[in-house]
Amino acid sequence: MCGRYTLLAEEAEILREYGIERPIDGYEPRYNIAPGQKVLAVIHDGKQKRAGYMKWGLVPSWAKDPKIGYKMINARSETAHEKPSYKRLMSQKRCLIVADSFYEWQKTESGKQPVRIQPENRSLFAFAGLWDQWEGEEESLYTCTILTQDANEFMAPIHNRMPVILPKGKQDQWIEPVKWSPSDAKGFVEQLTMNDLRAYEVSDYVNSAKNEGPDCITPLA
Repeated sequence: MCGRYTLLAEEAEILREYGIERPIDGYEPRYNIAPGQKVLAVIHDGKQKRAGYMKWGLVPSWAKDPKIGYKMINARSETAHEKPSYKRLMSQKRCLIVADSFYEWQKTESGKQPVRIQPENRSLFAFAGLWDQWEGEEESLYTCTILTQDANEFMAPIHNRMPVILPKGKQDQWIEPVKWSPSDAKGFVEQLTMNDLRAYEVSDYVNSAKNEGPDCITPLA
């Protein structure tokens, strides 16, 4: 799964990397981004790419209660194309969720050890995401979820699942304003090649979503 990540880049770097023309309203670097919080996403509106914040935890447009979002922070890429909550989104509501590392908790004899994971040779990357708009009587929500897949050889000793990280050359294709069949979207994810990853252990300070700052990413001695 993917339940926590970082985005420490400067706004100018993000705008340059993703070809965004307008400033990002309210942008701030984050060391400990958690479900239920706002996350930076990139979509293509048919004319241009746009970057802005969505709430992490998908609330489908047809949901009766927005609290369902807390159960939908991740979507399995192997089955999303056939699930009612994700099928339509796989077809036409795909997004980039911008990050520069993510955390996972590795089971050890002494308990769960937090680990920070980063792609080699990439300071920024994007998770493959899905998004939707929910309209309530008093609020409108833009929410998203991160696609996950089976862990690769590097990640398997840490956790059995991992987020889908888009290769740099495939990011624009994932959000192109073209309606795909849900099966085609699944096939797109399946053929992605994975970047090499690196990882190091960090303090359990990161365990609490309330904690923020450099202590989250400081390597253990």
